[in-house]
Amino acid sequence: MPDVLQETEETVMKIDGFTRVCGVMGNPVEHTMSPAIHNTLARRLGENLVYVPFRVPQGQAGEAVQGAYALNLLGVNVTVPYKRDVIPYLKEIDPLAETIGAVNTLVRTEGGFKGYNTDMPGLYRAMCEDGVKIEGEDVLILGAGGVARAVAILAAQKGVRQIVILNRTPEKAQRIADEVNALADRGLARARRLAEYADLPGDEYLAIQATNVGMFPKTEEAVVEDAAFYKKIKTGYDLVFNPARTRFMRLTEESGGRAFGGLKMLLYQGIIAYELWTGARVDAELAREAYGAMKEAMHIS
Repeated sequence: MPDVLQETEETVMKIDGFTRVCGVMGNPVEHTMSPAIHNTLARRLGENLVYVPFRVPQGQAGEAVQGAYALNLLGVNVTVPYKRDVIPYLKEIDPLAETIGAVNTLVRTEGGFKGYNTDMPGLYRAMCEDGVKIEGEDVLILGAGGVARAVAILAAQKGVRQIVILNRTPEKAQRIADEVNALADRGLARARRLAEYADLPGDEYLAIQATNVGMFPKTEEAVVEDAAFYKKIKTGYDLVFNPARTRFMRLTEESGGRAFGGLKMLLYQGIIAYELWTGARVDAELAREAYGAMKEAMHIS
């Protein structure tokens, strides 16, 4: 019986005993777009590699990490709810991932996996691709969850002028601000209650929407509806990627600002993971092709 063949649009990839396996572990994971990214990269770069999703039952993150290593997987992406749960089972953790406190990429090393966070480098690479400057900017972060915390750490590392964290519960925002200020060794970040947005000085903010408000299926929601708030935003970056165009983005553009969504962050966190696994360098042309494959998988024109 012949080897299993997987057909693509332009080529046929042979899966054999030398095929390396990567994948994403999470729960749920059935609707992940990551296979479209990684299998496109592998096909175009001529790598004998396949990428598949792994649904891990609740409470079994450790067994999944150990099993992935025992099964000789080359690398694994980690998505919700396991980005913290996998950490105790790693041989080593990258300093950025350790600072953020979340791992989304496992890279095979001798004796175990090394954990990385490619989400924030992916966001930064997406911003660079979109022509969005973060260095020296006044950054406004909406939300005070784990993603907002990671964004605040990234902003501090990239040398922003100031960080304002808006959240309905100001105590959560203040904890992030205190942590960022300790890391920066200066009063870089401050917390404000979301309802106090009208009191913010200036109208040149780089605003990063780091909540899940506006995510499918509640696509007609935004954290703030007041048009006066959006007049303060020069550039809006929504980390939500489904839908590709959120209400936050529309409100930002209607008030004269530039707006971007989370699709390219999703793309580049995957590309950086692929580069860590294989040592390849993904150029701009191939990144655009993988972006197209991802949008096609999401039925986005």
